[in-house]
Amino acid sequence: MSDIVYITEEGLQKLKGEIDELRLVERPKISKMIAEARDKGDLSENAEYAAAKEAQGMLEMKISRLEDILSRSRVIDESKIDTSTVRILNRVKIKNRANSHVMEYQIVPESEANLKQGKIAVNSPIAMGLIGKKVGETVDIKVPSGVIPFEILSIS
Repeated sequence: MSDIVYITEEGLQKLKGEIDELRLVERPKISKMIAEARDKGDLSENAEYAAAKEAQGMLEMKISRLEDILSRSRVIDESKIDTSTVRILNRVKIKNRANSHVMEYQIVPESEANLKQGKIAVNSPIAMGLIGKKVGETVDIKVPSGVIPFEILSIS
């Protein structure tokens, strides 16, 4: 896995915070659980010990995965984003030509997607259909429910 992961400064800080939380809070908590279970005697029949060791393995795997993402991350400079065509980090206002419903989304890295906040992942069907298009263009985007025609109203 040597793919570059593009991330915003906010996303980078969130990722670092999550790694710190896991290392500094969760790791000691699990170590304490293992120590307490070990003190209870025979480890071969100790379900608490087995559960704590499994939790430790899962935690270490999650930390490793997040550290890998962090090592492959490249921060996107938001001040240098071009708005002549739709690109990552652009805010795009689109109109569904089938029902005239207007929506506004920001196209963000996959790790920062949050539909409630209007942030869609760059690899989502809608974002992939919009990338590279200009204001005024109409695009037909294939979504699970069929093909929807969208008109790009603005890019910022």
